[in-house]
Amino acid sequence: MSTPNYTHRITVQASTEHLSEVRDFVASYATKHGVSSHEVEDIRLAVDEAYTNIIKHAYQYDDSRFVEIVMGSEKDEFWVSLKDNGKSFNPTEYPDPDVEERIKKKERGGVGVYLMKKLMDRIEYHKHDGTNEIRMIKKL
Repeated sequence: MSTPNYTHRITVQASTEHLSEVRDFVASYATKHGVSSHEVEDIRLAVDEAYTNIIKHAYQYDDSRFVEIVMGSEKDEFWVSLKDNGKSFNPTEYPDPDVEERIKKKERGGVGVYLMKKLMDRIEYHKHDGTNEIRMIKKL
């Protein structure tokens, strides 16, 4: 991986009370660096899903924990990483749900990872020294 052209980061408490702060932070930074408005909305939604999954699943609603969000660009890619120290989960190994069946059965939830995969061009997962990182990449 080449050296990022820029990076920006924020650390927030793992609480749904910070969802709008996280979304606005990501959207503002992406917009300032030339990401189209349509792609900014895709990135916002993908980050929202990843952040919410960390709150629910990695930290099991323990709002004393924190999530670090880092963004950057390299050549023709914009990327955003979310890092936590909770229970690990590799979204790249998660099978796609049968969305039509879930709709028919009126089942809620269970499509966040599917949405992240559809909204972003690539998703990577890394675990290092107890830190989980989900990196979502959008081609520019």
